[in-house]
Amino acid sequence: MYDVVVIGGGPAGSYVAYRLAGMGYGVVVLERKGRVGEQICCTGIIGQECVSSFAIDASVILRQVNSASLFSPSGRLLKLKRKETQACIVDRAALDVAIAGLARGKGAEYVLNSQVNSIEVRDDKVRVEASRWEERLNFEARAVVIATGFGSSLVDGLGLGRVSDFVTGAQAEVETSGVDEVEVYFGQELAPGFFAWLVPTSLPMARVGLLSRRNPGSYLRRLMSSLLAQGKIVSAEAEPSYGGIPLKPLPRTYGDRVVVVGDAAGQVKPTTGGGIYYGLLCADIAANSLQQGLEINDLSAKSLATYQREWRRKLGRELRIGYWARKFYERLNDKQIDRIFDIIESNGIVETLLEADDLSFDWHSGVVLRLLGHRAISKAMGAMKIPFRLGGRA
Repeated sequence: MYDVVVIGGGPAGSYVAYRLAGMGYGVVVLERKGRVGEQICCTGIIGQECVSSFAIDASVILRQVNSASLFSPSGRLLKLKRKETQACIVDRAALDVAIAGLARGKGAEYVLNSQVNSIEVRDDKVRVEASRWEERLNFEARAVVIATGFGSSLVDGLGLGRVSDFVTGAQAEVETSGVDEVEVYFGQELAPGFFAWLVPTSLPMARVGLLSRRNPGSYLRRLMSSLLAQGKIVSAEAEPSYGGIPLKPLPRTYGDRVVVVGDAAGQVKPTTGGGIYYGLLCADIAANSLQQGLEINDLSAKSLATYQREWRRKLGRELRIGYWARKFYERLNDKQIDRIFDIIESNGIVETLLEADDLSFDWHSGVVLRLLGHRAISKAMGAMKIPFRLGGRA
């Protein structure tokens, strides 16, 4: 009988385990893969704020980033650069292992190769059934944390609803030729409605990938062929990995004796698909809510509702405005995207943004609203007949 079963050994799950185990609670983490950090489709870019807030170990950081080149559909270039480090590219597998190591150091147990089949919530406990090879495993706890990543049927089975909008990411490891900074590409031919990237890691290697609602593998092959023709990568022969990315959060991220965190809860930036920082922030909030419930022995949905209230207070506005910006961008054609690039460049908007003290890699609503408030941008939007409306809850 544990205090908490955590399902999923990614950053969010392991961080909850680390926090709760550090408070003296009995925690077990069930991970379906054979080792923590195995086979992850993630670009691994996190903001400097995330590095500082969660004391990310320097050993997992591959490189620091203070600039990026953005390319419009026609090839127009916008260069973003600040003196200070804005983000870090991490070894995602090593990051997972590092946070799991923190949790283990506080006494959390890890059971690998454990596929969770069902969760049964009872009045006085939670029963989790898993299988490992041909062995059936049963775990009982006072509460369960679902941190499986996006797409698990466990959440839906508990009546918490489904993420209503998502996209698929495709990525591959490639060898670069002379590319030493992050490059981002826009356009319907490469990543319709979204964007593609080339992110150097440990030179000469890089991660090339994109987001797409349909045929991500085909678009990735087209992207790699284009980069090969430009001489930016050495070969277009690379095995891609795929992953679903939620664009909206779950309707409910809590229930009786249950909380959901990270990608499983849809706690992801809708603008970029980045989920590490938001997942860690919500894991921290989840640990606090669970600690309060464990202490007074009240793990009812009413008690754990504080978790959703708190993370929505922290992230709700960002997710709502970010999702609107995402849907707005998806409506643009290549000509309109090029027009926006031209307006931003000709009106000195990049310089204004880069000089702003509140410009943040992790908090995008401010940038979105600044752009919308610029006279040239709002005039262009009017010409495109795309109204500005922000509605709905995160």
